[in-house]
Amino acid sequence: MKIVTARKEDLGLIRKISHETIKSVYPAYYPAGAVEFFLAHHSEEHIAADIADGKVWILYDEGNPVGTITISGSNINRLFVLPEYQHRGYGKAMLDYAETKILESQNCVLVDASLPAKQIYLRRGYKEIEYDIIKTDNGDFLCFDIMRLGKNDQRS
Repeated sequence: MKIVTARKEDLGLIRKISHETIKSVYPAYYPAGAVEFFLAHHSEEHIAADIADGKVWILYDEGNPVGTITISGSNINRLFVLPEYQHRGYGKAMLDYAETKILESQNCVLVDASLPAKQIYLRRGYKEIEYDIIKTDNGDFLCFDIMRLGKNDQRS
């Protein structure tokens, strides 16, 4: 396994990983308007800006791109593992990487936890600090928790 900083040439790859994961996983948890919101939120424009700022990483295993993560200050964003590679420890490896990187310079790690990922964060010791709701198209709602892991909180 190898985690590398994304380059501008990786834009299409990051978009593919993000959108394939959203389209595969999120419809089981969210209504159509919320899924469309996620897809728009992880647009090429947003991804390109994060790549230009050096905030995006790709996880490769045996030369295959399997996941991506974005780190912005104390925030973990855009953590996606392609559906065919899920449940193999790749998400954990990216979280370990991001948490270590963030906690070198910050007092805590923050994440907007989607419904499918919330349990993962809870098991790692994250605490819910806020609940948010965004109204999306079709009158649908996107619900998520803002979660925090401090330097002294247990990580597993």
